[in-house]
Amino acid sequence: MTGPLGGLLVVDLSRALAGPHAAMMLGDLGARVIKVESPGTGDDTRAWGPPFVGPEDARESTYFLSCNRNKESIALDLKSAEGADALRALIARADVLVENFRPGVMARLGLGDDELSALNARLVVLSITGFGHDGPEGGRAGYDQIAQGEAGLMSLTGPSPDDPQRVGVPIGDLLAGMYGAYGVLAALRERDETGRGQVVRTSLLAAIVGVHAFQGTRYTVAGEVGRAQGNHHPSIAPYGLFRTADGPVQIAVGSEPLWQALCRAIDLDPATPGLATNPERVANRAALIATIEAAFAERSSAEVLAQLEAAGIPAGVVRTLDEVYAWPQTRAQGLVVEVDHPTLGPIELPGPPLRFFDLEGEERTRRAHVAPPTLGQHDDAVREWLATT
Repeated sequence: MTGPLGGLLVVDLSRALAGPHAAMMLGDLGARVIKVESPGTGDDTRAWGPPFVGPEDARESTYFLSCNRNKESIALDLKSAEGADALRALIARADVLVENFRPGVMARLGLGDDELSALNARLVVLSITGFGHDGPEGGRAGYDQIAQGEAGLMSLTGPSPDDPQRVGVPIGDLLAGMYGAYGVLAALRERDETGRGQVVRTSLLAAIVGVHAFQGTRYTVAGEVGRAQGNHHPSIAPYGLFRTADGPVQIAVGSEPLWQALCRAIDLDPATPGLATNPERVANRAALIATIEAAFAERSSAEVLAQLEAAGIPAGVVRTLDEVYAWPQTRAQGLVVEVDHPTLGPIELPGPPLRFFDLEGEERTRRAHVAPPTLGQHDDAVREWLATT
């Protein structure tokens, strides 16, 4: 089973993370993805480390490995006639082109929208930029941490408004890749009706603003500016991280029945003045946290979690990544895949987050995955394919 996009060809001109993540998502769904890289250096992330792994003469960046599974690699010098011709031959055969150059670079390569349309009218182009392709700051370079700050996410993250923090992964890049892949699928569906491709544009700025969720409407509708406040929800209480005798647990009390269940479990009157309703609990969060942590103070996190589970209250621990990847639930969901890398041998990678089933319950998820390629690994194979198709 190759996946629902089997038979489609994606040409991946992107580098770093946002574009490569989008192209990898399409590859996970079964598309053939050919990654075009610069000779000698390749994708920027091939040099991003440590950590690097593998033999001394063939070191691989684990950063690159994170976003390039299920792809082939061809090294092309796009400033040479041979390289430019090979790229145009790929684009002429492609269903999707992914690029994340700064605005204007594709046109300077002779691959502006008009040229791409003339070359392949059915082509769907995904263009990801830092701050958008137009507008007063459309030409700015886009790096994730800068975008997290500019798009407001850092102001919402961290222990307090005076200590803004970035998210622990490049979330702007990842979200832009996800939105981009989502847009590509919609454009492919429309192409089924019209026979013509189109350009799908998104940016790190757009992707982060797109997930402001309730924090966005909190400002646009209510006029309140959200601020960082640590590990507790700004609109629901109790909802956050609480200390026990030997470590933290997390609790999500998202309804009044759950509040009453928690109160029964910790022997607290649910009608306690100042805590009887969610708005009251939000207003008196500090006192609420102190009350709950006092109830947990003499018990271990395991004991607290067992008690909460018995009471039907959503709760959990804070796992480190080694614990996540060893967790049987993670592996049961197909979130770890083994691939055979040409220089590293068998390795495990984080797996795709989607699974597919027919209506009879039989799983139809892609079974076999391909390791991220070494630089130019598929030069000969791709050129031979171009010569014979």
